[in-house]
Amino acid sequence: MTGTFNQNLSVRHVRGSRWQAAFALATILAVAFLATLVLTIVDDAFGWVIMMDETDRRELTRDGVTLDAQNTAQLLATIDEHLSPRRYRALERELPFADRGRDDLYALVLAEIVNPEIAETYNLFESLVSAQAIKAQAAEEYPEGLLVFRSWVNARFLLAPQSAVPLAAGIKTAILGTLMTILITLAFAFPIGIGAAIWLEEYARDSWLTRAIQVNIYNLAGVPSIIYGMLGLAVFVRGLEPITSGAIFGASAAGDTANGRTILSAGLTLAVLILPVIIINAQEALKAVPGSLRQSSLAVGATKWQTIRYHVLPASFDRILTGTVLAISRAIGETAPLVVIGASTFLTQDPTSIFSKFTTLPIQIYQWTSRPQAEFRHLAAAAIVVLLALMLSLNSFAIVARNKMRKQKRF
Repeated sequence: MTGTFNQNLSVRHVRGSRWQAAFALATILAVAFLATLVLTIVDDAFGWVIMMDETDRRELTRDGVTLDAQNTAQLLATIDEHLSPRRYRALERELPFADRGRDDLYALVLAEIVNPEIAETYNLFESLVSAQAIKAQAAEEYPEGLLVFRSWVNARFLLAPQSAVPLAAGIKTAILGTLMTILITLAFAFPIGIGAAIWLEEYARDSWLTRAIQVNIYNLAGVPSIIYGMLGLAVFVRGLEPITSGAIFGASAAGDTANGRTILSAGLTLAVLILPVIIINAQEALKAVPGSLRQSSLAVGATKWQTIRYHVLPASFDRILTGTVLAISRAIGETAPLVVIGASTFLTQDPTSIFSKFTTLPIQIYQWTSRPQAEFRHLAAAAIVVLLALMLSLNSFAIVARNKMRKQKRF
């Protein structure tokens, strides 16, 4: 009997060791895949770049001073000499040259007169491993070119609008569109989702109707996002066009919108998309609250709503917040529903209201990755880095807020 027991125990230990090894292997593979993804993106976001100037910088030397060392007066003289009168007047109307600083004038000379263009790009791995070969190639094939190590993620990239010229392209318009869209999504999805979860978990009776609603909520959480895009197109873009375009409020200018394809429509579509996820997460958070907490509150004379408001919700809000931020992170990365409702793939004007045309970071990335030029692939990688930073910031905020709320709980 003892021998059989020991034999069975040994078999169970072997099986347990095998499962432990399988779980460890799965973790290693997951980390490897994520690391490969991040390294691939970073690899394309930095590296050597060979640039060719349309106007040789040596020709812009003034009084023996090279372009990089010229002061404000010399830069103004260079602009006056080489810039066409029409372009000069246009830039003067935007901001008088007398009010521009030296750095602004230097950047203007580079963009308008020197007009550098990218001749060759290299990723970060090539730049680190084959630096000498790259320098030799640049000296042989592009003797007039300028070899520089470029970070595609920089201040100009964050503050400039979209452009067909890679060196001038930025994601300011896409960032503003993303933030405004997500704020609308959160403003609609969060209160409705929490309210629905409270009713289903705390008030609704166990009936066929409640069970049917619950099953449909779970099913809607798994519906492909493009289906929600079709819903948004039919309901928000076309059905509610007077509202989503701002026409009913007199807020839409002529040519400013097209058939309700606005930030408001995008935000409402994404709100419907993540609403089932928020409801399910909020229900699970409410279920995790001990029943004794509710019974203790009711026992001292509190009403049902007072119990929910002052005890159940504070006890579960950290979990609700975590689930909501995860849902918002999903909404930030969505592309398919926004394409369906008419997000702009090329937009240079910043959105001014919720009734403006829009683009978002995922749409911007999609547009750049579809371009054949290598430099747009580097721009897409830089935009992905910014998008990941935005999502990680939201998740970090959720973790900090959750930990703070847990410390403040008093039962």
